[in-house]
Amino acid sequence: MDKLRNYRKIARELATYAGKLGERPNSDIKTQFVFDDEHGHYLLYFNGWRGAKRTYGCYLHIEVTDDAKIWVHHDGTDLKIAQLFVDKGIPKSDIVLGFHAPVKRPDSGFAVA
Repeated sequence: MDKLRNYRKIARELATYAGKLGERPNSDIKTQFVFDDEHGHYLLYFNGWRGAKRTYGCYLHIEVTDDAKIWVHHDGTDLKIAQLFVDKGIPKSDIVLGFHAPVKRPDSGFAVA
């Protein structure tokens, strides 16, 4: 399996794993999975109501670019998604922590872009 396809497969697996951990079956707030394998985007949203207050937002956004870089644009989980990619055998040099400012990325131990 080529690198790009493998990275997208792993991104889908990890996003699914994170989303299932966040599901609350009896809650009015649901997890929504938004996956686009063709363009390499994997997003998790929470959507619902807590009483009269609407709650909605993205809590995970992973992008696997055409040059086989994994961008973690947003990680609102407690899982440290970037480390889960490393645990799956992805080198840190292929993972960009997009939620860090470019000036801070060299200190992260991950790719800068």
